[in-house]
Amino acid sequence: MPINAASAYQNNKISTATPAELTLMLFEGAIKFCNMAISGIDENNISKSNNNIIKAEKIIAYLRSTLDFKYPVAEEFERVYSYIYERLIAANMNKDKTILSEVLEHLRTMRDTWKEVMNHTK
Repeated sequence: MPINAASAYQNNKISTATPAELTLMLFEGAIKFCNMAISGIDENNISKSNNNIIKAEKIIAYLRSTLDFKYPVAEEFERVYSYIYERLIAANMNKDKTILSEVLEHLRTMRDTWKEVMNHTK
């Protein structure tokens, strides 16, 4: 029963979130999956690292797909997302924690910047 309550809470949180909050959740999800991938590498669990890197890749691909190119800043985000996506592929191919740490640094910076933007627009 607690699992269903947690699932219902999470579904409600997502369905009532603003677009800005959803973007923040996506950044946090990508960070979580990169951390889990690093854990998989540490445990020599190739499947765990692979699955979690793929989840992070899907989030980055989704963020790229939502860019609105009528705004010039979208091109900058496209370049950053493209770079992160390519680094995730390299990290997955080589099971490289150093690359994942680099990706995490970029994602955390983007998340923190996004939080600041959200706070300034309230």
